Amino acid sequence: MKSGQGPLSFDSLLTTARAQNASDIHLTSGAPVMLRRFCRLQPAGPMVLSHEQLDTILQQGVPGAYLAAQESGDAEFVHEIAGSGRYRVTIMRHRDGWCVTARIIDKDIRTMEEAGLPSASAGLTKWAQGLVIITGPAGCGKTSTLASLIEMINQTREDHIITIEKPIELVFTPKKCQVTQREVGPHTLSTHDALRAALREDPDILVVNELRDLDTFRLAITASETGHLVFATMNANDSAQAVTSLIGSFPSDEQSLIRGMIAESLRGVICQTLIPRLDGSGAVPAFEVMLMNVAASNMIKTSRTRQLGNVITMGRNEGMVLLENSVKDLLQKKVISPEDAKLYGPPMSLYNQGASMTGTGG
Repeated sequence: MKSGQGPLSFDSLLTTARAQNASDIHLTSGAPVMLRRFCRLQPAGPMVLSHEQLDTILQQGVPGAYLAAQESGDAEFVHEIAGSGRYRVTIMRHRDGWCVTARIIDKDIRTMEEAGLPSASAGLTKWAQGLVIITGPAGCGKTSTLASLIEMINQTREDHIITIEKPIELVFTPKKCQVTQREVGPHTLSTHDALRAALREDPDILVVNELRDLDTFRLAITASETGHLVFATMNANDSAQAVTSLIGSFPSDEQSLIRGMIAESLRGVICQTLIPRLDGSGAVPAFEVMLMNVAASNMIKTSRTRQLGNVITMGRNEGMVLLENSVKDLLQKKVISPEDAKLYGPPMSLYNQGASMTGTGG
């Protein structure tokens, strides 16, 4: 990565990362600048950042955040550059100085079509109440998918949307809806506090950017049962694991009751992962969509959540999509390689036949 005509600056590093289609940039004392492009982390060039260079970059580029990190050892915030968009930044102290990670945030909220979401996902925006979960591994684009769904509501319904985020990444422009975006830290003490307060603020749609703890789980489920449509993200590899983890986060003596509540309030789960394209031009999402029906509800009530994949397979005519089949489709179309399908996709038997499915095997 070249510094241009002048010295390296925080803004120039972030702007260059966006120009090179990176999803993340890593700045570490004593190491080269690293870019994550299309799921893979690679050096931007041979230059190594010294401790003094990175210290100066931070002091001049984000002085407030730098001081906060000096005091606590880390800081998390969104940095905005005029004409170059927003970046989610984390600064942390490590044994050799500073380490900075910045996620490049999309400038615009993508439509569902632009995001590649299966068409059945649109139905999840039309409920009056209930719980919708967006899940997948870290860094797979859950926030962008969630934003696409909320923007569809913003354009088509006349409701009050309250988002609870840490930090606010994508900014919504109110259209038909009133949109209230709150950030944990500057605007509220915690996700739990904000969610509890939101129930008294006449919301129709509640958006929680990540379910992290038992109290938040409890409030989100309660809100979904009391006339609100709740969207939330969490980390899980598929729909079955998401539901199992949600139930398992509660004490054992409450799980029977929670299973019943989730069976009644859950409207659907969208799971996704990102896989590098075979031609090296980018990354493509693979999706799983589970829509609640009688079979899914019964499996949750009777502690058979691990079998929800069967419900998704049988619900193909309802628009459901199994993650395994989404990856298989990308393989058959030669969009991704068998090696990357195995590395980034779910475990499945088709990997053993990956070469033949893509037409490369003998």
